Amino acid sequence: MDIPRLAVTQGDVAGIGPEIIARALLEHPDLRERCAPVVIGDADAMRRGARLAGLDPDTVAVIADPADATNDPGLIELVQTGPSLGDIPLGELSAAAGDGAHRFVVRACDLAKEGKVDGIVTPPLNKAAMHLGGHPYPGHTELLAHEFGVQNFSLVLGAGDLYLFHLTTHVSLRQAIEDITPQRTDNVIALAAAFGKALGREHPRIGLAGLNPHAGENRLFGDEDADVLAPAVARARDRGIDAHGPIAADALIPQAVRGKWNLVIACYHDQGHAPFKAVYGDDGVNITVGLPVVRVSVDHGTAFDIAGKGIAREGSLVLAIERAAELAPGWHHVWDQARQVDLQA
Repeated sequence: MDIPRLAVTQGDVAGIGPEIIARALLEHPDLRERCAPVVIGDADAMRRGARLAGLDPDTVAVIADPADATNDPGLIELVQTGPSLGDIPLGELSAAAGDGAHRFVVRACDLAKEGKVDGIVTPPLNKAAMHLGGHPYPGHTELLAHEFGVQNFSLVLGAGDLYLFHLTTHVSLRQAIEDITPQRTDNVIALAAAFGKALGREHPRIGLAGLNPHAGENRLFGDEDADVLAPAVARARDRGIDAHGPIAADALIPQAVRGKWNLVIACYHDQGHAPFKAVYGDDGVNITVGLPVVRVSVDHGTAFDIAGKGIAREGSLVLAIERAAELAPGWHHVWDQARQVDLQA
């Protein structure tokens, strides 16, 4: 096909994943002009999801290989991966569902390594369920990094022209402070610069948020900004990267929302996620930079509280598929740029 083939993992089948997949693939036929989505998951759970979304479960068609996909907008073409999960209770933590969510991601990664798909789109999994299933990863991002064998990567929230990188993600706040090291800061600044260049910005401007209130206020509120972040920015500028900071997060992120910054680095999960979701809601996506293939995710969770009620919105998943289709053809430039940077220096 001339359009990218995307693996859409099913996520945790006890949540809203199957419902939003059914709506995205059957109610947005224009997506098929941009990509060929293939679900990696379980057919019985997918049929149940379609039915709960008020759609025809008979539209689910099992195929053996992504190459067999016809990209018919009236079908949900699915590669069966493991045993049936159609009887998993909705809205409840389940070891079987957690194991399945892990299995779907691993299969998608294998298909990408084999060149059978050009990108991966991930509806939500439940971290606690995945742990119950015997897979103690902090989340999708870390699982994907493990499967592709990469050490330097960043969770990036994207909306419009704004991309928000993270120095740390799924760890406690205490652990995040310990993890913000000179090397990690150098690595993420380099990843952001590589990503910006791959998007066609020769000298992308990068804003690094301060860790402490007011970026430490000249050490009044902590030493990390002066001792770790500021030197990393200086080293980046010595390497020709247009990095700035640390800048107080309560100033930097509102400026970014208004368009002053396109590439921003947050220090920890909630510093980036909370304002991003407050502003963009379902209009944002989650991109993993540092992988050899594009991966884009929805920017919400499994929503156990509404699973099965037929009210889950597919908007973020549609955006994720659109963004993956947009980035997939040129993703080798992102990967090449990232590999060219000596992230271990």
